[in-house]
Amino acid sequence: MISLLEGKLGIIGGGVMGEALLSRLIVREIYQPLEIVVSEVKETRRDYLAQTYGVQVTADNQDLARCRAIILAIKPQIFPEVAKVLNQALTTSESKPLIISILAGVKLSQLESAFDLPVVRAMPNTPATVGAGITALSMGSQVLESDRQIARKIFESVGEVVEVPETLMDAVTGLSGSGPAYVAMIVEALADGGVKSGLPREIAMQLALATIKGTVELLQTTKMHPALLKDRVTSPGGTTIAGVAQLEKGGLRSALIQAVQAASARSLELGK
Repeated sequence: MISLLEGKLGIIGGGVMGEALLSRLIVREIYQPLEIVVSEVKETRRDYLAQTYGVQVTADNQDLARCRAIILAIKPQIFPEVAKVLNQALTTSESKPLIISILAGVKLSQLESAFDLPVVRAMPNTPATVGAGITALSMGSQVLESDRQIARKIFESVGEVVEVPETLMDAVTGLSGSGPAYVAMIVEALADGGVKSGLPREIAMQLALATIKGTVELLQTTKMHPALLKDRVTSPGGTTIAGVAQLEKGGLRSALIQAVQAASARSLELGK
């Protein structure tokens, strides 16, 4: 058993996203289990992560000070306290780790002020828990190319990665961060429509999920514009145009646009 202070990757917070990241990193052999140190306050959660994944666990954030990279996967409200404790160990260590934050609303300027280290701000979304997410990254002023590659490799383990200026992070939050909720509502509504039309609930849900999944795969594979696919499915006087007309009457597209804008605006408010 190697020392806790010899881990390559530290994760502060062993919740849903922290577990999603460590599990995928291990499965894809980006890190070996003993190269990951997870700091978690709940003893039961520490025991679970250690037994399930074979990672090192600790209740003390200072044990992560010599890791090459540290992921902050905690609630934004406790960030000041966590930063203070971690800094106490960093000031006495020769290590200068990369700090990666997935904290909503905590800006790069706050991170750099707290640590004076290379920092990356990341916004993953919920499908990352099954390796199908997309993460937006914004790089801090001290980030080197080697740091950038580490951050990309970590989040590519749970899906796609895009890099954006921090000024676009609120828009990312409104679209991909909140977007899974919008899609879930669409799936639910499609299934309800099937039930209303006479389908058994289980079959209606299966059809709705397969339709969403298949359409996404088709668009990704062909690079076809969504409007063109809609036109190809919509024959003159047919069933699809009847449904499309009803969606336009209900303002589906306008409602989704406004939902993204509202979530983006709320993200901006929370960051102030």
